[in-house]
Amino acid sequence: MAVKKLIIDGSSLNFDKIKFFLTENPEITLSPNSVKAVEQSRSLVEKWVKEGEVVYGVTTGFGEFANVNISRKDLKKLQQNLILSHAAGCGENLPPHIVKIMMLLRLNALAKGYSGIRLSILQLLINMMKYNIIPVVPSQGSVGSSGDLVQLSHLVLAMIGKGKVQIVKDILDEKAPGTKIISSATALKKFKLKPVELEAKEGLALINGTQMMTAFAAFVCLKAQRLIKLADVCASLSHEALRATDKAFDKKLHQLKPFPGQITTAKNILELIKGSEIRISHLENDPRVQDAYSIRCIPQIHGASRDAIDYVSSRVLIEMNSVNDNPVIFPGTEEHIEGGNFHGQSMALAMDFMGIALSELANVSERRTERMVNGALSYGLPRFLTKEGGLNSGLMIAQYTAASLVSENKVLAHPASVDSIPTSANQEDHNSMGSIAAQKCYKIMQNLENVLAIELLTAAQALEFLKPLKPGRGTFAAYNEIRKVVRPLKKDRLIFDDLKKVGDIVRNDSLLLAVERKVSLK
Repeated sequence: MAVKKLIIDGSSLNFDKIKFFLTENPEITLSPNSVKAVEQSRSLVEKWVKEGEVVYGVTTGFGEFANVNISRKDLKKLQQNLILSHAAGCGENLPPHIVKIMMLLRLNALAKGYSGIRLSILQLLINMMKYNIIPVVPSQGSVGSSGDLVQLSHLVLAMIGKGKVQIVKDILDEKAPGTKIISSATALKKFKLKPVELEAKEGLALINGTQMMTAFAAFVCLKAQRLIKLADVCASLSHEALRATDKAFDKKLHQLKPFPGQITTAKNILELIKGSEIRISHLENDPRVQDAYSIRCIPQIHGASRDAIDYVSSRVLIEMNSVNDNPVIFPGTEEHIEGGNFHGQSMALAMDFMGIALSELANVSERRTERMVNGALSYGLPRFLTKEGGLNSGLMIAQYTAASLVSENKVLAHPASVDSIPTSANQEDHNSMGSIAAQKCYKIMQNLENVLAIELLTAAQALEFLKPLKPGRGTFAAYNEIRKVVRPLKKDRLIFDDLKKVGDIVRNDSLLLAVERKVSLK
């Protein structure tokens, strides 16, 4: 069997490679050009140290202490002290898959060869990822401008043998059995790896970057590119359940307002409902000329979020392949330039925008769920989609849950990037809050998954009352996938279990994959 490999060169990392990295745990190697570049920049740092060159964070203190020169004999101690003092996080631990993406992103940035770090440091990162030795990293403490200093310090703490780690069996299963927190020294010894002893520049090179916020951003982008398609599936299933008209999706209409996402969404909906017997019945028997906005304006609403997702993904792709530490080493001209590439403003704005875009998908999904359970709005469907209303509550409270989640999202979607607070005695007087924006966006994404699951469960139940009419090719595939895990609701039962089962096929992509086997979605 061929060994699955991932070559890191600092410039070509993308979302497909991150997905491959998470699902396949490939063998990671550095490109020959990266090896050469890393060695060249390290040689230059060692030359400066030997010559007594004044370089920020190499022969000086950090932040407000940049004007304090450090003696050559204390340079190793300086780098270790940096990690110990900056590992000051608190709160819940980051999910292991986010930490592993952080490790890959930091490796990719260092592999560009502008950071002045030894090759052996990069190799330890590679080996830790190989064996899923995942540092325990607290989620709170970053203001997102001198990079994610706190979280990256906790990551490096594990590399120097002073932190805690988990040896994770399934990186995508946050609750995998048998995962214990142990000392990094114990874990490294188990796999015959040695902790590193940081030398000049190396601690700073490892922690001065945007890797936590960008790890969240990359994972959210990966998910969002699938969730926008799934939102179209949910909308089309609700469209069928409410026996809506398809006039609003006519290609001619959307060519007159040619936003790419809008055109794509309209096309997707028509593909999904193609061949629907329910649609034919509407054309023959329903006098409605147009539907409510949550149905009629699906292309405009979903399309705007689709365009936002594409834009944010393009920004995250740039950040993933950038040099974002300080100072930056230029071996070709033997320069060190002190700057601010660690600043997370680009990711802060991008994640705030993504959070708003995903919140809107949840908002309109909940409105469609409400129309299906509300007897005054559902065009003949029984109230709360139950036959014996009163004795049974049906899906009444499922809609409550969706309403709760979208209300939570409205709070979470308030931009973090509009705030700032100074740190380091006002040396760092504008901070991006990108770390907060990214973590809020991650939570919004999780809420969206559950809101879409509620809409799918509701629409599938509504279709029971339209039988023997069948939905379209794509919507029928979605219905069948739901019915594989949840039977029709004939009387009240524990809805929590149903929601969890549908939520699982949303999160693991099995429902979307089943639909895409029947229709082509963009």
